[in-house]
Amino acid sequence: MAQQASPEMEQYFKDINEEVLQIYEIAKAAKSSGFDPDDDVTVPLAKNMAERVEGLISTVAPEILNTGVVKRIEELEVQYGSQNWRVALKIAEEVAKEQFCKFDTKKKAIEVGIRIGFAYVTVGVVSSPLEGFVEVKFNKRKDNGKEYFCLMYSGPIRSAGGTGASVSALIADYVRKKLGYAQYDATENEIKRAYVELADYHERVTNLQYFPSEDEVEFMMKHLPIQINGDASEKFEVSKYKDLDRIESNKIRNGFCLMIGECLCAKAPKLWKQLDKWGHEFDMGQWDFMKDFVELQKQVKAKIAATKKDDISSDLKIKPDGIFLKDIVAGRPVMTYPLRNGGFRLRYGRSRTGGLSSDAIHPATMVVLDDFMAIGTQMKTERPGKSTVFSSCDSLDGPIVKLKDGSVKRLETFDEAKKVNEEIEEIIYVGDILVNYGDRLKRNHAVIPVGFVEEWWALFIEEHMKSNNVDEDKLSEMLGLDVRSLLRNPIKTKVKIEDAIKISKQLSIPLHPRWIYYWNSISRDNFVKLYGSLKNAAMKDGRLIIADIGCDVKRSLELIGIEHSVISNEYVVIPKEDSAALLENLGYFRKEPMGNTPLEMVNSVSEIKIKDKLGHFVGGRMGRPEKAKIRKMIGSPQALFPVGAEGGKLRSFHTALERGKITSDFPIYYCDKCNKKTIYKVCEVCNERTRGGHFCRKCGVETELPECSKRDDKNEAHGKCQTFMKQEIDINHYFGKALEKIGEKSYPEIIKGIKGTSSSEHIPEHPAKGILRAKHGVYVNKDGTTRYDMIEMAITHFKPQEVGVSVEKLKNIGYTKDCYGEELRYENQILELKPQDVVLPACKECPEDGSDIILRNVADFIDALLVKLYGQEPYYNIKDKEDLVGQLCVAMSPHTSAGIVCRIVGFSKTQGFFAHPYLHSIMRRDCDGDEAAVMLVLDHLLNFSKKFLPNTRGATQDAPLVLTSKLIPSEVDDMVFDMDVVWKYPLELYQAAEEWKKAGDVKIERINNRLNTPGQYEGMGFTHDTEDINAGVRCSAYKTLPSMQDKVLGQMRIAERVRAVDADDVARLVIERHFLRDIKGCLRKFSMQSFRCVSCNEIFRRPPLFGKCTKCSGKLVFTIAEGSVKKYLVPAIDLGMKYNLPAYLQQNLTILKTNIDSVFGIDPEKQEGLNKWFEK
Repeated sequence: MAQQASPEMEQYFKDINEEVLQIYEIAKAAKSSGFDPDDDVTVPLAKNMAERVEGLISTVAPEILNTGVVKRIEELEVQYGSQNWRVALKIAEEVAKEQFCKFDTKKKAIEVGIRIGFAYVTVGVVSSPLEGFVEVKFNKRKDNGKEYFCLMYSGPIRSAGGTGASVSALIADYVRKKLGYAQYDATENEIKRAYVELADYHERVTNLQYFPSEDEVEFMMKHLPIQINGDASEKFEVSKYKDLDRIESNKIRNGFCLMIGECLCAKAPKLWKQLDKWGHEFDMGQWDFMKDFVELQKQVKAKIAATKKDDISSDLKIKPDGIFLKDIVAGRPVMTYPLRNGGFRLRYGRSRTGGLSSDAIHPATMVVLDDFMAIGTQMKTERPGKSTVFSSCDSLDGPIVKLKDGSVKRLETFDEAKKVNEEIEEIIYVGDILVNYGDRLKRNHAVIPVGFVEEWWALFIEEHMKSNNVDEDKLSEMLGLDVRSLLRNPIKTKVKIEDAIKISKQLSIPLHPRWIYYWNSISRDNFVKLYGSLKNAAMKDGRLIIADIGCDVKRSLELIGIEHSVISNEYVVIPKEDSAALLENLGYFRKEPMGNTPLEMVNSVSEIKIKDKLGHFVGGRMGRPEKAKIRKMIGSPQALFPVGAEGGKLRSFHTALERGKITSDFPIYYCDKCNKKTIYKVCEVCNERTRGGHFCRKCGVETELPECSKRDDKNEAHGKCQTFMKQEIDINHYFGKALEKIGEKSYPEIIKGIKGTSSSEHIPEHPAKGILRAKHGVYVNKDGTTRYDMIEMAITHFKPQEVGVSVEKLKNIGYTKDCYGEELRYENQILELKPQDVVLPACKECPEDGSDIILRNVADFIDALLVKLYGQEPYYNIKDKEDLVGQLCVAMSPHTSAGIVCRIVGFSKTQGFFAHPYLHSIMRRDCDGDEAAVMLVLDHLLNFSKKFLPNTRGATQDAPLVLTSKLIPSEVDDMVFDMDVVWKYPLELYQAAEEWKKAGDVKIERINNRLNTPGQYEGMGFTHDTEDINAGVRCSAYKTLPSMQDKVLGQMRIAERVRAVDADDVARLVIERHFLRDIKGCLRKFSMQSFRCVSCNEIFRRPPLFGKCTKCSGKLVFTIAEGSVKKYLVPAIDLGMKYNLPAYLQQNLTILKTNIDSVFGIDPEKQEGLNKWFEK
């Protein structure tokens, strides 16, 4: 096999693996003491995807462990290729045929086979094969009574993604056919019920991402060879077609709706693309109907498109897409309207912190948007995807703003923007948005024309050199300029206007983009007026002075984006270099301009080619704010130990200790030495092992036998007994023994437990862990670990000074050279990030503690646990933040069930989880606003137990059941394969954009071209550097503003200042999409609400006649207060008065206010000016 990693990279992986194995040994030794639910580490370590698949499925089917499944998957990958669906089909068939091991029933063999194949296509990290696919049932055909497959799905299927879930149906059908089962024969009522149920789900439960038409659903249901079914999940029943004999429930099934709508129908083109290649080779001809379905789908979409009213000219290549505005949220501003001039100007490239759906903007842009868009903030976008996450990049064009004194400025630095922000009257141009070429490629989008930029201009010089056979030295001598530095860094190298003119004229290339303007932002008529005014302008000290500053002329100067100042409201003065550039653009007024557009007219008079600087603009609004904080369960517990009702509403150990007892479900154990009953596997008095007891729920008595032989009135045996029962325990005894065990005499003032356990065996965590967590300020998650949640951000290169780590420390962990091959000496050198290294957040501006503080606290807690509870040596010994560098963590994303080992390489000043695109991809996430979490590896192995998880469906989602120690690029989610890795984009990209070609028509090196070579790990490039990845707004104003009033005020201030936003329409959207829905929903819930006890938090559907809590006699209060109903009423009315809203919306608000007043009455004290909310 060819070498897949360099020796240095192999050593890196070896070091990580050896440390992981060492931590495993420490955890095994500790758990063997018996203080945990498991006496050994139960998390399998997987080296590759095959092992990960086996480890994941072994949690429900331990029979498959070490049976040859892993080896067989690897053999199939050699035959078909990594991540090929045919591998999943074959391994599923062989497992179902029991070729590796025997199962109790044929049904289980089939289910495990499907789960194995399903896990393979989801790269072995999501819980859908365990939770989303529930079971297979064998129903009978109507005509001949033969059995067919009925696949039961549930809500967690969504974590597989639409494509992965769809493939699970292919896998099941392939197994069905190979085992000789019949095809499903859908009845007319079952077909009709399908569309009705999808419509009910879409309208009454939640919006489907793809809601298929009735024709699509009927066609799909008629031809499916297996039945898609699911458990009842919603409280609503279907509106029609009830009581069908082959569908168990009349209630809406979310698993069914997701599989039909968002999976099989939505992903049909992807399925057919694969089946068309090898479907018949695998005897899957029964899926040929997909070809006709895809054609039908195209026809349906074409009809919908034709019926949509669109006032945009049909000759446009691209049209505004305002879908991102539909779900606007109050307080989260709209930054630019779709395709609106002056919005985010599209620019192609990838920064050091870009790619994988994440984009970059200039730090100054963050400032002028009033700090709402910070590093790590999600933006819902018009294109190319649905959303993105912003990082900062100072290589881009920043905003162009108009100040209150009438002057126009280009803002080029963060500090400059901060200085003038309060003086801004209008944001004429928001600035650039840097979009990765790979993000267009993976969506098969056209390459949209972009505005002329410095890196494109430099390509013209290179093209000239190539066509004229001139090298850099010769060209430098000819021009009298340093061409080498100009080509090495065209973006940061400042080019004077006289040099730009010289280069353009001597090389016959377009004028440098700094010295051209947004000509097509103005109309042809206004250009003629501007041209005449400039022609008559005076020139003094090289500056153009315009006396004729009528509204049209001044506005035109603003819209073309030229810097200028206004003197005494009478004259416009243009700076010296811009004046020279303007004269060159306009040919020194030697000719009369001709053409249909201002740009054509400029080119008709200029001696130098003037390119279009506008390009296209991208619309967007703020999505969710950035996030970096410790994960806390409801109530913020520090121990998974039940404190019952005795813990009070705070679920506090102290309250329970005062009451002296706890009543809850606890395990049953007996200590023979002490001759006493206990709740632990190890006696808290004598430290000897105890033996387990049982409880027969039907008899209501304890027993030593696991099964009760007694029989009920129907002569049926009572059967299996429980290992737990409701008990009243002496908490002072158990708590005191826990303190004694860890050698503590005092304990924190507040230690919080949980109200009760919900796991199958009701095993509590040892209270000693809660005491130590509380002492170190640590909180526990539902599985026993402590996690730190963050917004996901990509990074491929970093500087030591950006992550706060010394050069010597980085050398010690393997960073010896920078990305250019130079020896590491300085803190500002750029290093290429290793694939499993991460930069964690430590943002001082954030109200929450940074990961450096939290992980140090967790490390101190683990060390205390090792020493005091387990009697071992401490492991971490953290003295300062830099000691955390090099420590291993486990990274996980929501809805997955496998963790990946990562190594801390430093801490940024942001709130982003900066990790290699590979690391995000192995978690089946991209960087479009998703979250991920990390936990220390020893915390995971020591404190995690599957036995803590709730005994409910979906519990294994977000549970680290398997751990991967080595990241193999070919086994991660294939979305990252399209990310480009070049240092600059070719001229062909921009030429293709001008011709509106598909992204696939341009050949740019991508990760996919490097797989299975050493280059897959090292040598990646980036096109746009930035001085500091921390530069910019680091905490969104949305998180720091104290009230919704302040947030909406900020939202509307941006709407008023940004030229590319319609403030009246934003006000309408906020009222329609947020305020009205919230007010009406709360008003409806107010009439249906329950009541809560302030003492014990008990909920009552109706207040007891007793008038107090029946459990503790506490006071009862509303669960929905009057204030929650009315909180948005005044702001909504204020918005209606300040902005120009449609009449129907004003009337809607008036009617709603009348209805609310009829319920709560009119408070005379509050009848004041309605505009008070907007007085600021």
